[in-house]
Amino acid sequence: MTDAVEPPGVRDVVVIGAGPTGLLLAGDLAAAGLAVTLVERRPHTAPHLTRAFAVHARTLELLDARGLADELVATGRRIDRVRPFDGMALSLQRLPSRYPFVLITPQYETEKLLERRALSTGVDIRYDCELIGLRQDRDGVTLDLRTPAPAPTPARATTPASASVTTLHARHVVGADGVRSTVRRALGLPFPGRSVVRSMVLADVRLTDPPTDALTASGTPEAFAFLVPFGDGWYRAIGWRRDGRAADTDPVDLDELRAIARTAFGTDHGMHDARWISRFHSDERQVPHYRRGRVFLAGDAAHVHSPAGGLGMNTGLQDAANLSWKLAAVLNGRAPDPEALLDSYQRERHPVGRLVLRLSGALVRAVTASGAARHTAGRLAAAVLPRLGAAQDRALGLVSGLAIAYPPPPGARRPAGRRAPDLALAGGRRLYGALRAGGFVLVTPPGPPTPPGAPLTHLHWPADRPRTDCVLVRPDGYVAWSAPRATGADLAAAAAAWLLPAPRPHRPDAPPSDASPSDTPTSDTPPSDASPSDRPPSDRPPSDGPPSDAPRPDAPPAQKA
Repeated sequence: MTDAVEPPGVRDVVVIGAGPTGLLLAGDLAAAGLAVTLVERRPHTAPHLTRAFAVHARTLELLDARGLADELVATGRRIDRVRPFDGMALSLQRLPSRYPFVLITPQYETEKLLERRALSTGVDIRYDCELIGLRQDRDGVTLDLRTPAPAPTPARATTPASASVTTLHARHVVGADGVRSTVRRALGLPFPGRSVVRSMVLADVRLTDPPTDALTASGTPEAFAFLVPFGDGWYRAIGWRRDGRAADTDPVDLDELRAIARTAFGTDHGMHDARWISRFHSDERQVPHYRRGRVFLAGDAAHVHSPAGGLGMNTGLQDAANLSWKLAAVLNGRAPDPEALLDSYQRERHPVGRLVLRLSGALVRAVTASGAARHTAGRLAAAVLPRLGAAQDRALGLVSGLAIAYPPPPGARRPAGRRAPDLALAGGRRLYGALRAGGFVLVTPPGPPTPPGAPLTHLHWPADRPRTDCVLVRPDGYVAWSAPRATGADLAAAAAAWLLPAPRPHRPDAPPSDASPSDTPTSDTPPSDASPSDRPPSDRPPSDGPPSDAPRPDAPPAQKA
């Protein structure tokens, strides 16, 4: 083994794991002008293999805020009605979103889109590169990375090459490296939980006799099966037999899956040509702490649960969207209280991970319950939910992610902490288009001035629908602050609780000035719904930002009654 010499310098962030969570996070950070390296143990191949396949409404909104949603939607199939139990159908058209459906598309389509964006924003992606050591201190994190030896050539057949080890230094590290996370193990963090369902069979197959429903799920006291189309002739098939005792490593073939399908559906729909097939078990686990010093965990490295509801990838992507803007604000020196802002990742996302564990666990227990119990639960749900609009909306909101909310900061009240809808704005613009600039968005009626020096986009309500309220929206699409009415001083105080003024470029030959020029985009600047990759690099300071006596980001000014 040889040691490679890495060019001098410190990365702002090293992300471990190039799945959807790591790719989104790395792309966000690089779009904010940070130096980002993304490390992935797997070689850079593009096999048509996928675990996740469902993209929910809230995730599509987050992708819309990055200019990616429409392209992803074009790769898959929209499902606007689901049947969780026989005799019961729930319409997703009730969802208050531009995306009132579940998008069925293979995970590799999401990864391809996010990888392209990450590369376009300048992420240094290193495939076939494995983390083997991690150490941190008060100044940063040191990582040891191993790359395999190159394949031998005829000229060097007698001198086998050895693997090389590279040392990297980073200001922060994020482990998005899955359920067997090397980062989590290096931190010594436990991953408590248990296996809830064993010996499921998972495959992508073709069907000679496809079902008429877009989503097909059914079960008997002996077995349960699930089919969903990708839209390109391939179907994801999942099967489980109550008496199954096989280990994940035991051989599995298509005949076993066909037999499960015939038991559950009465037919195997002519399954053939499986392009891959595997056996797996379903765990429910969550790490107690998403942050340890300068290192964070996201996605399956932090929480893992059953595939019921298709919530895993979506929850990881929402972890990434929550963490990325906070790391960027701290590393770009714009957070009034850096530690409080970074700590808010744990405070906001850990309860969401716990909720998803409970929700997906309840779903998987419902479909794998004994015949009588499942039948009773299905009858009750089919009788009650369609008649209770609020209960139906709550159920759909939780699964779609639209109802996920964070605790309001101290001194604030709702809607602070709630998802901001895609508000219509002046000039035919909309909120999620404005969020593509990657920063905070302030929406007010015409009149109040833009807070001086605040790095945000200031827009107005449409003239044909005048409103007096003011709202400050975080980069991840959640409300930071709002008020029924506000003066310029109120807006300045609200912005100051979350944002330091944009750093001014230093020119030694410039005379001193009391003016406060800012790179803040306002309603008079070019449209902010351009792609983040179209923006100039951030004027990032060389440190994490000085300590400040400014208000903590978790305590913005109280809203006016």
